[in-house]
Amino acid sequence: MSPTTLGLIMFAGMLLLMAVRVPIAAAMFIPGALGYWALTNDSALLNLLKGSAVARLTVYELSVIPLFLLMGQFATQGGLSRALFQAAAAFVGHVRGGLAMASVLAAGAFGAVCGSAVATAATITQVAYPQMKAHGYAGALSTATLASGGTLGILIPPSVPLVVYAILTEQNIGKLFAAAMVPGVLAMLGYLVVVGIVCRLQPHLAPALPALPWGQRWRALRGVWPIVLIFFLVFGGIYTGLFSPTEGAAVGAVATLLSGWLQGELDWAGLKRSLLGTAETSAMVFLIFLGADMMNASLALTQMPASLADWVSHLQVAPLVIVAAVLVFYVLLGCVMDELSMMLLTIPVLFPAIMGLDLWGLNAEAKAIWFGILVLMTVGIGMTAPPVGLSVYVVNNIAREVPMRDTYRGVMPFLAWDAVRLALMLFFPTLTLGLMSWLF
Repeated sequence: MSPTTLGLIMFAGMLLLMAVRVPIAAAMFIPGALGYWALTNDSALLNLLKGSAVARLTVYELSVIPLFLLMGQFATQGGLSRALFQAAAAFVGHVRGGLAMASVLAAGAFGAVCGSAVATAATITQVAYPQMKAHGYAGALSTATLASGGTLGILIPPSVPLVVYAILTEQNIGKLFAAAMVPGVLAMLGYLVVVGIVCRLQPHLAPALPALPWGQRWRALRGVWPIVLIFFLVFGGIYTGLFSPTEGAAVGAVATLLSGWLQGELDWAGLKRSLLGTAETSAMVFLIFLGADMMNASLALTQMPASLADWVSHLQVAPLVIVAAVLVFYVLLGCVMDELSMMLLTIPVLFPAIMGLDLWGLNAEAKAIWFGILVLMTVGIGMTAPPVGLSVYVVNNIAREVPMRDTYRGVMPFLAWDAVRLALMLFFPTLTLGLMSWLF
């Protein structure tokens, strides 16, 4: 059996294990270990197992992941999501569809201190959905807006998948954060426009509400000052070189803890839930790391990444067509895998092939950062696209009375904007790289 054939069998075995609900880390680790053993011998496999876990878990840069996760947990337990939604609703709630717009704004702001799409979707849904339901908003509009808005947590820095991409491709985390800003803001503004258009075309989906007095609006706005302060403290410190991204994550976690405690929102029970939630999520992330490392080590022995890069470089098609095909592949892969698993498994294989292409005359660093943002945007699309959008499932698990098919119908206008936004970033790299070039 040729190494390439064995590599394909390993990949098929991984998909089969995922289909029968084997945890994703094990689904990658088992075929990877068996393939490595078949390509080498018992001693080689044991030597790899002996050193790979230590090598992975002692990487200093990876400590940024649990720190950003802890920051998000403190934000969730400290009531910041509720304050964000109340402030946004106070200013735009009287506009038709205003509560849905407020949920998008709150998701974008919460994503700036959370770093997780799933956590953003779940947290904002718990706050915003009961309000939209109480004011007569259609279930499909509510859940579709929350599912789409939740994906902002994957793009607006800090983003855990973006940190993972930076580590896998050896890129500067701060530069990737800067490059993600404009696409993230465009996503948020586009979702607001989508809500406005949908509600104008179908007014029955979102009844108009009375405007609040300006005094109440300003009082609600005062409740979000901790989020603004934390955001500028963390990212201002990173971009001015005051501290590294890892140190910034630690500063952000402490600042979020103090904010919740001083406002009386974060008690001992909330602190325990934050620490436990961070530990559970971090363990899941690092187990996926180990599973992906095993699979990628085996694929490297089959020479599949090098063969793929060589094959792609000799294709008689435009380089942008290849990039577009890779992005479509990520959308399809999103039907069976979560964002971290996708990136950990595919980036080591696909990244060398993309770096070998001539794309807009970009240098190696700019090309790597631009491609990373495109991948992250596509992963976000996969989280809402049918048939298995993780963000949709998270939202509908909370809003159980709304049929899943209604939510999927509702997300179609948002996915249309996502497609337009992805095309803009693909054909105009300056939209992604401009802010990064200015800051660095």
